[in-house]
Amino acid sequence: MQIRKKYRGEAEVFTEALNDILFILLMFFLIVSTLANPNVIKLSQPKSTGDTKAKQNVVVSIDSLSQYYVGTTPVALDSLNAMLIPIIGKEKTEVPTIVINADKSVSIDAVVNVMRIAKELGAKSVLSVQK
Repeated sequence: MQIRKKYRGEAEVFTEALNDILFILLMFFLIVSTLANPNVIKLSQPKSTGDTKAKQNVVVSIDSLSQYYVGTTPVALDSLNAMLIPIIGKEKTEVPTIVINADKSVSIDAVVNVMRIAKELGAKSVLSVQK
């Protein structure tokens, strides 16, 4: 009688395609993260047909409740000037730009207040609108 020994193969994990899959996932998340805007405050902007390109040094947002934000940080109007001074001081461009991102229901006084502060700081102000 011939007794055969059972050959048990070693368990292996097929990982040759794993590198490709991880690379594709990495590229996907890098592309998606650059498309996402971290300075997001929900506003409905006024409409315009003009197109002006400006480098965004500082973004000041004004929501429908007339609350001011520098980036995503809420700021009172009284301390807006003090908040913008160090940010504009770090910029290496000749004329720094403050982009005003205001809700269309905000009174013009709130926008003019930010423009006045930008002028005092020697910065150019640009109003962001929706096409």
